[in-house]
Amino acid sequence: MANISREQLLHVAHLARLELREDEIARLESQLNDILAAVSKVSELDLADVPPTSHPLDVVNVWGADEPRPCLSAEEALANAPARDGDFFAVPPGGAS
Repeated sequence: MANISREQLLHVAHLARLELREDEIARLESQLNDILAAVSKVSELDLADVPPTSHPLDVVNVWGADEPRPCLSAEEALANAPARDGDFFAVPPGGAS
């Protein structure tokens, strides 16, 4: 059974830009190792006759077909804009962070 080490947990937290307290590190290490133990039980099964699937149930698209239809005019689209620049939304420089 594979275990996640403290160093691996800290490495993944660093990659995800997570700052973890000491109590969170201990709790996550335990929880992740419990998850890995549960998932590793699958390797104990004989799955030679089980066909590979991407989903256990038949998945169907619930959306209707794409049909072209009229879109909003620039005036309608910008009617509630807090600020505009001609036919465009005016936004502060720098973008979202």
